[in-house]
Amino acid sequence: MKQGSMQQFSEGPWFQQVKWISGFLFAALLWVIIYSNLDWCAGMLLHLSGISRANRFGEALYFFVYEVPKVLLLLTAVVFVMGVIHTFISAEHTRALLSGRRTGFGNIMAASLGIVTPFCSCSAVPLFIGFLQAGVPLGVTFSFLIAAPMINEVALALLFGMFGWKVALLYSSMGLAVAIVAGVVIGKLRMERYLEEWVQKLQERTVSSEVDSEPMSLTLRIQEGISHVRDIVGKVWLYIVIGVGLGAAIHGYVPENFMASLMGKSVWWSVPVAVLIGVPMYSNAAGILPVVQALLGKGAALGTVMAFMMSVIALSAPEMIILRKVLKPQLIAVFAGVVAAGIMLVGFVFNLVL
Repeated sequence: MKQGSMQQFSEGPWFQQVKWISGFLFAALLWVIIYSNLDWCAGMLLHLSGISRANRFGEALYFFVYEVPKVLLLLTAVVFVMGVIHTFISAEHTRALLSGRRTGFGNIMAASLGIVTPFCSCSAVPLFIGFLQAGVPLGVTFSFLIAAPMINEVALALLFGMFGWKVALLYSSMGLAVAIVAGVVIGKLRMERYLEEWVQKLQERTVSSEVDSEPMSLTLRIQEGISHVRDIVGKVWLYIVIGVGLGAAIHGYVPENFMASLMGKSVWWSVPVAVLIGVPMYSNAAGILPVVQALLGKGAALGTVMAFMMSVIALSAPEMIILRKVLKPQLIAVFAGVVAAGIMLVGFVFNLVL
């Protein structure tokens, strides 16, 4: 009788809910511990291998072993949270919140959200996927994807400290304008058909699930979040490893002297060339600003260097590689072209007024 009672208790809904919640709390604690110690782990790995960060290969290797788990952990956390939030908020409500009743209002909200999220371009991709998963309009998600790495508070604080408030204010204003206008343009082109099929099916599943208004238990919400992680992370993790690997290889071998010679103010083509040079690279604002300062010290023009910086942190090749799993080439090309045009305009304006 006792054994039967214990078995019934262990299989009851209350026990199952406690088990799932306990497992979730343990996983969350483990996530925090790992994420907060990534820098130490990467440094320890290099130390044990006998490779020094003082040389280019060591710096590239450190970048790789630090960024890969960071981006994967962010992707896992964001997709899980978006999966759970989806069980509370319908996709229609999310679209209404971010798209607004006036044209471009959702883009302004999304770009403003990007300012307070200190993500590099690859780290912003998980939230971009989460927005698509929640049914947020495509153009609005792009406004966030552009703004998040380019004009976050880290970039603004460092720009203010290095170049003063005028440069920081002009940079933030122009960057915000690029994010909003680019998102509006992409939204007007209605290129949802150029999302990969698995993303379109994910959105269809999001919409169709709205008809089920029956309240869900906390256990089911956690399971839904895990299901989203399994579906999405399982599809994009290899692209993340390849993309960050490319970024690490370039990050360790940045030819500052050569780039400075191409970034003068006297020739009109210096801004487009700076953008083209910056696209294959990958860094966040904190990582690229010391390079920007070095280039300016070697005689490069401010607007040209700012265009280079924007292209590195908002339009990187590793980001494109990761996005390729989500977007078809036609949409990636439009995204890159619209943003590149906006960045070049910013570079010309900087060179003109400063």
